[in-house]
Amino acid sequence: MIKLKNITIKNFMSVGNTTQAVNFSHDGLTLVLGNNLDLGGEGSRNGTGKTTLINALSYAIYGQALTNIRKDNLVNKTNNKNMIVTVDFEKDGHKYRLERGRKPNKFQFIVDDAIVNEQGTDEAQGENRLTQDEVLRVFDMSHTMFKHIVALNTYTEPFLAMKSNDQRAIIEELLGILRLSEKAEVLKERIREVNEDIKTEHARLEQIKISNEKIEDTIRKFHIKSIGWEESHKKAITDLTDGITELEKIDIDKEIQNHKLLTHWQEQSQKIKSYEQNLNFNKSNLTSIDKQIESLNAQLSTLEGKQCPMCEQELHTDKHTHIVDDVKAQHTAKIEEKTQIESTIESIQKQITEQGSIGEQPITAYGSADEAYQHRQNLAKLKTQLETEQQKENPHTEQIETLKTKNIEEVDYAQINSLTKLKDHQDFLYKLLTSKDSFIRKKIIDQNLLYLNSRLNYYLDKIGLPHEVVFKSDLTVEITELGRELDFDNLSRGERNRLILGLSWAFRDVYESMNNTVNLLFIDELVDSGMDTMGVESAMSVLKKMSRERSKNVFLISHRDELTSRCSNVLNVVKENGFTSFATDIETVSHKSHPDLFKEKANEHNTVST
Repeated sequence: MIKLKNITIKNFMSVGNTTQAVNFSHDGLTLVLGNNLDLGGEGSRNGTGKTTLINALSYAIYGQALTNIRKDNLVNKTNNKNMIVTVDFEKDGHKYRLERGRKPNKFQFIVDDAIVNEQGTDEAQGENRLTQDEVLRVFDMSHTMFKHIVALNTYTEPFLAMKSNDQRAIIEELLGILRLSEKAEVLKERIREVNEDIKTEHARLEQIKISNEKIEDTIRKFHIKSIGWEESHKKAITDLTDGITELEKIDIDKEIQNHKLLTHWQEQSQKIKSYEQNLNFNKSNLTSIDKQIESLNAQLSTLEGKQCPMCEQELHTDKHTHIVDDVKAQHTAKIEEKTQIESTIESIQKQITEQGSIGEQPITAYGSADEAYQHRQNLAKLKTQLETEQQKENPHTEQIETLKTKNIEEVDYAQINSLTKLKDHQDFLYKLLTSKDSFIRKKIIDQNLLYLNSRLNYYLDKIGLPHEVVFKSDLTVEITELGRELDFDNLSRGERNRLILGLSWAFRDVYESMNNTVNLLFIDELVDSGMDTMGVESAMSVLKKMSRERSKNVFLISHRDELTSRCSNVLNVVKENGFTSFATDIETVSHKSHPDLFKEKANEHNTVST
């Protein structure tokens, strides 16, 4: 059994610089509720970062989120560095820790306190193929299967909405057909041994037929060289042709011209931006000058009554005259300054008008003109190489024809033929194990398909879906209601969600019957979307039974406060000041009439980092 114990998250998506931790070891059904204080709180459930939890788990294990979010966009945009996700889990008595992050890049897989492939970590990418292969070997579950049986969410394309080839790939993985590859590897090693026996027999014959083998060996060597040369020659032509074809997909002359246009466009764009900045600056100054002039006008109005504009006391004649002259001088200066600014604004507006529209930004395939010119050089170089390669002739043909005229004594190749037949037989078996249409695969499908259909019908009955859904021997799916065949899109939203849940649970039963079990199950808003009260109740009953009888830690991400009474625990997720925080402890539900959980727990959340 794989037991996921806990996760810590820092600077991942909406989680900020304060490390957030969630314990996965709580028994029973845990309701994950959000409270967005940035939207006023008090029931604002959207956008809190609830799904961040399973995105972080997916990233830690597989190096990617549930959806195709670029890795750099997983880093918190406010802090923009020091993103790190850590996951601890156990399997077969061993302890494992995954640490994966970006800016700076980090990827470590720690097994019983020992770092796996530390020396091979590619710090440039924060990834290492060998380390990731080891993670997948231990976890023993593809990302696709993870999304369908562990992290059920509304972002993953439903199985029944996929193309038939994608559906088949999932079913083949689910039914254990891919296990045939392990047997194929064993057979591959036996084939290698037979090939070695063939080489040994060749050596024995060479010792017996010394006189003949000198000539024959020479012919064989030349023949091998000839074949190798032809293959190499053919491959070189193919590679060069493919390279030329690929490069010619881009109209490089147009690309270079677009780079020239882009440079001009950028210059004009920058010029317009400078005009606009200058215009805004002068408009702001004009507004300020107008206010100053208005103030001076008020002062002059006051001074007409021979009163001080500050203290309103009567002024003597000389003092009054001096103040009036000073205010008038200021007023005149500001009027002149205003006139100058207005002239400047008019001049700038004229420049903007004369500039006119610069049009749309030219589109380029390459980031720079240098890259485009390098593309042109590469294309010309490949064409020259192709012409040279096409003119070459096999240098071994004439040598082989000359040697064939020699008298070669017949050699008994019975043993060689026997070994070759054995090798051919093994090759046949190898293809039988690896071919998609072999009867072995069909046998496995027939044996496991019955169990899949039985578990699917069980869950659909429990969740109250009246439709009959059956996987057929060709791995296609048939949905019927009262004898009428339906497509997945014929179903209502609530019916689709019931079917998604039932199918995912059945997939999990089949998968865990042949592989390791996993203690976690996430259901992200599938119970919220379109399901009526009966559907919700039925789904909750199945989940409670699953958590109770099969020791599953079920996390139900939802907007529905009323589900609190149906769950054992509540994990509160708060969004405040743009950052997500998880409750320090998962709350155990007493199943009494409960007040607003978020009011009671407001002070129990981690401090939101900036």
